Amino acid sequence: MSRVPLSILDLATVGDGESVADALHHSVEMAQLAERHGYKRVWYAEHHNMRTIASSATSVLIAHIAANTNTIRLGSGGIMLPNHAPITIAEQFGTLETLHPGRIDLGLGRAPGTDQRTVRALRRSLDAAETFPSDVRELQAFLSDDSEIPGVTATPGRGTNVPVYILGSSLFGAELAAAYGLPYAFASHFAPHALLDAIVAYRDGFKPSEQLQEPYVIAGVNAIAADTQEEADDLHHEALRSRLRLLLKRRFTDEEADMMLRSPQGHQITQMAMYSAVGTAQVATNYLDEFAARTGADELIVAHQAVSPAARLRSVELLAQTYGLG
Repeated sequence: MSRVPLSILDLATVGDGESVADALHHSVEMAQLAERHGYKRVWYAEHHNMRTIASSATSVLIAHIAANTNTIRLGSGGIMLPNHAPITIAEQFGTLETLHPGRIDLGLGRAPGTDQRTVRALRRSLDAAETFPSDVRELQAFLSDDSEIPGVTATPGRGTNVPVYILGSSLFGAELAAAYGLPYAFASHFAPHALLDAIVAYRDGFKPSEQLQEPYVIAGVNAIAADTQEEADDLHHEALRSRLRLLLKRRFTDEEADMMLRSPQGHQITQMAMYSAVGTAQVATNYLDEFAARTGADELIVAHQAVSPAARLRSVELLAQTYGLG
């Protein structure tokens, strides 16, 4: 059967007992495996002040991964634009596109990707998100041949026309992507509740642009594929514990984490993983088929959530084989 393309979201996870260098090495391994198995792209997310996520210097990580792969598309999922001046991002991604032509994506988010104290450490205003729509336009202009600021160009950047994607978890991003005629990626792997409404709003309001003539939706989904259903279920439970510790920033024991997951606060965290393909490769593939049909997504971007690097790589491999990639 014909299936929508499958991509990967990699957070460069730093596991217990691992160093940041270990995590970045595992990200290279994952991208290389994804390339061999026919995934469409791998994206990396900008987060700050999170001890288990090593993708904060997103453009630097993309450069490293690109230098260690050959053909797979790589990009940001996303760059949190309120943290940066548009010209800086144009220069960074213009450099990436110049070095690796035809392989670079620029996904943009409106949230800071961190807490308010870290926003201050980033030297950005707490209300920087309010200018996100105009900042996107300014950035697009820097990447084209038509800067909005007379006498100021991005070098590298100008004329590279790096494709821009709008990321979101609400109707705001969907409506902006539609108005600007850009592809839209919804973060349903951790913010599932507005997914279907956002897709409808995006498709209904879409206006063609120079970059995109028809609406294009990428939907995020979690996945853990394993050799047995029991193993996949165990890995999924372990991943929920890990997410709980990350979000609450506490080193719970397994017993404490399980107790918290049964609480109302823990239930909110488990609901974040509502869209999860968990099981053998065939079970996970069937789930992705159903999810794609339900959402009408043009592409799925999968966050392989297993805690251990070996289990994540195995999930990437198993899913590709059964899904029919490459």
